[in-house]
Amino acid sequence: MVGLLVVDDEEGVRRSLKKVLEKDGYAVYLAEDGEKAIATVRDHKDEIEVVVSDFRMPGLDGLETLAEIGKINPEITRIILTGYATMENAVEAVNSGIDGFVLKPFGNLELREKIREYNLRKRLKQFVSEKVLAEMVKNGRSIVPRSQPVSIVFVDIRGFSRLYEKLSPEEVSRLLSYSYFSPLDNIIHEYNGTLDKHIGDGIMGVFGAPVSYGDDAERAVLSAVRMRDEMVRTGQGVPFDGQGLSVGIGVSTGEAIAGIFGSNRKKEYTVYGFTVNLAARLERLAGPNEVLICPDTYQRVRDIIRAEKIESVSIRGIDRKMDIFRVKGLTENTH
Repeated sequence: MVGLLVVDDEEGVRRSLKKVLEKDGYAVYLAEDGEKAIATVRDHKDEIEVVVSDFRMPGLDGLETLAEIGKINPEITRIILTGYATMENAVEAVNSGIDGFVLKPFGNLELREKIREYNLRKRLKQFVSEKVLAEMVKNGRSIVPRSQPVSIVFVDIRGFSRLYEKLSPEEVSRLLSYSYFSPLDNIIHEYNGTLDKHIGDGIMGVFGAPVSYGDDAERAVLSAVRMRDEMVRTGQGVPFDGQGLSVGIGVSTGEAIAGIFGSNRKKEYTVYGFTVNLAARLERLAGPNEVLICPDTYQRVRDIIRAEKIESVSIRGIDRKMDIFRVKGLTENTH
């Protein structure tokens, strides 16, 4: 049963909301203040999916409480209840990472619908990029496919098949989820990239689609270096062939067709074209904890990186040899 935590300093309100929300099948937990709420989430972080908190409370207020809960488990849907219907409160809540707010006074049906709406929206973000959702809202039901310049990042674990054979399914799941996908996906997000997909143990990130910021190649390479450094830092803690866990990364820049593709059974926002294939080829060429970039990417980032040229490399699927570059690090003034 999905857990839901109600946080309010008034006992009558807590009991009333518990009675209402149990009708939707939630296992309802109650807390009278922020400190108790945080402790409850720590004790039940795998069961609680939604937290609904009053804004005005003694001690920690609702925003402070939900912010701390988000640090414990960012996947929890966090909703604020407030009687102060001002734009300032709404903006503060959104900027604090709160998933939604409900204005007092509210009816029971309205509250239940809002909780379902905000929780569904939170879950959808795990399947559809926030940037893609924003573009769909702005442009209508779909995003028209179009050719546009992008930078593509491919990441893959070196020797994962051998690692898979040595670990239990539970160990593989825990390793991929917490030591690999979560930190590296977050880095792509931090650099305003779009997490396109996971392909086995591979990660594909897109910079420049659906939204371009003008410095897409720079952000792609900066994210790639951060991901490499993160795996160098944490991968040593994973015993594997005496060297720890490592990745190979490829980055390419050029035109690609971006849009929503698929059937009536399944659709997804993604990109296609030579640029995508080239990034995948570069990733396969990369050694442990190497970042390889194509010439077009290098020309756009040469002032912020230290790199060495690998001359005349044959790349499968490309009918000519290509000079590619191995990223050694960033220049001193690059952050």
